[in-house]
This record gives sequence, structure tokens and C-alpha cells, in this order.
Amino acid sequence: MRSPLLDTPGAVAAETPDADVAGHYGDPFAEQRAFLAGEAMVDRSNREVVRVSGPDRLSWLNSLSSQKLDDLKPGQATQTLLLDAQGRVEHHLTLVDDGEAVWAHVEPGTSAELVAFLDKMRFMLRVEVADVTADYAVVSVADAARLTPPAGAVPVGDDVLLPRELLADRLGGLKLAGLWAYEALRIEGHRPRLGFETDHKTIPHEVGWIGAALHLSKGCYKGQETVARVHNLGHPPRRLVFLHLDGSVDTLPKHGAPVVHDEVEVGFVGSSARHHELGPIALAVVKRTVPVDATLRAEGVAATQEVIVPPDAGRNVSIDPALRRRIR
Repeated sequence: MRSPLLDTPGAVAAETPDADVAGHYGDPFAEQRAFLAGEAMVDRSNREVVRVSGPDRLSWLNSLSSQKLDDLKPGQATQTLLLDAQGRVEHHLTLVDDGEAVWAHVEPGTSAELVAFLDKMRFMLRVEVADVTADYAVVSVADAARLTPPAGAVPVGDDVLLPRELLADRLGGLKLAGLWAYEALRIEGHRPRLGFETDHKTIPHEVGWIGAALHLSKGCYKGQETVARVHNLGHPPRRLVFLHLDGSVDTLPKHGAPVVHDEVEVGFVGSSARHHELGPIALAVVKRTVPVDATLRAEGVAATQEVIVPPDAGRNVSIDPALRRRIR
């Protein structure tokens, strides 16, 4: 669904799968700074929105997904995953319960499959699932607690689900920052994105979703056996890394580009961006055995690593909380 904010003078569309929103409005670095200062919002209205209502919604979603949701408090935002039987990630949801329904936003193009799966799993439970993407748009701010959302909006952490007819109002007149600004700060914050830092083989340990989107001591759910086996007995085969890219190169490595160590391909680039302070940066997924101090090449660009998921992740080793960086 194409955003009306793309008609703003200076707006340049982002790349697929985000081509329905603006990548920037003319000055990506100034937009990053304005976003961090709380002066701008990012239009992420190409994301899709699902609403789950009914008195059984939390216990039901708790039984299906990786996060502990049965005691989720109203207004408390969290994340959860849906895994396949082998523990591989199929869906990533950012959600909140408002006391009457769970609201979740998901990657572009994934809500239809998600709703179909959830509908199939309802059985006789008192739940209703609806795709409300046509009615609600996702926007993001640096600190939603500083804002008073308009009537009908649903805060989800630092995201806000706005009735689509209010999208052009810019949350009370905030400046606009493009998706390039948001993505640069997401990469700096070491936060993986489904379909970018994940592929058809990804398991939660590899990208640092343990804790943030997966509760290790909750009840059963599909894929839990793989999660428990990795956590108690072994290590994931790959690990998420942050890359500082050589700033003398004009181009950024593309999503899916090979990451090479000693002339051997060891992984792939997930996302890359230009940060207003750090310069060119990226997230990549590499083999667990790659030395943490090795200089890599991402689509030919030299890159040094910063550890996100350590090589000894799993086997009851938790990720250092200091490595769980967030947009400030």
C-alpha cells in the first residue's frame, strides 16, 4: 500500500520490499539526527498489521509462539516468533495487548500467510484474527513515551499504529525521517530484521532473538525442541555480527552479498547503511567458526567485526546484555 507521504517534496522511495515508503526526504544524516532528537517520525506504513481479539487470545498465542504471552500486561510491548517444526524462524511479530486485543505488526507481504496459519489453529477457542493493514499504518519514533498519540492510535513500544487517515498529520506535526535513517539506527542497535538477517535456515540463537523474542522457560510451542537442544547441548552454526565497513569505498554491499574470509565465503550481508557518526556499517550472518578478530570482506569491501552473538552462544551461554544495544 503506497504511502501518501511519498508525495512529499524531496521524497525518494526506498528499495524493495520497502518501495511503498520513503527511503529519505533529501538529507538522510540530518533525518537520523532529527529522529534521535525526538523531532521526527519514520513512515513504516508498508508493514502489515494483524489484530487478534477474544478472551483466549493471550493463552492461545502463548501456546503457538516463542514468547511468554499468557501474562502480558496491557500496554507492554514485546516480540515473538513463530517457528517451524525444525525450529527455523517463519514469522517475527512486534506486538502489544491493549486489554481487549493483541495488535501486531509484521514484515511487508507476510500478514496473509500469518493470518491463514492463525485461523487454521483457532479450533474451538474464543479468538478472532483480522488483517487490519488497510486501516492502520506503522510509524516509528525514538521515544513514544514523550508523545500523546491521537485518538484511535495504538502505541507498540516506540512504534505507533495510526489510523491511515491520520498518517499525513505526522503525529502532531513531527518532521519526516526516511527509512534509511531508521535502518541505519537499527543496524547500529544490532537488531535483526526478518528476511534481511534471516533466511530459510535461521534459528533464533543465530541472530540474538533469545530473550528479546523467545522465552527459554515457557511452555511448549512448535520448534521448541530445537531451541532447547541448542541451548542445552550445542551451539548454533552461524552468528550475527556487526560490521564496520571501509569508508573509502563509495558503494555499500547489497543484501545477500557474500562475506568472505581468507578467500572462502563464510556468510552473507543482511543490511547495510551509512550512519551519521559511524560511517558505513552492516549486519551480517557468518559461520560460528569465523575468528571474531578476523578482517572480512563484504562484497569486496573490507570490514572489521563487532561481536553480537558470541561463538559460544547456546549451551546455556547468554548474550552479554551490553551487546543488546537499542536506539537511544
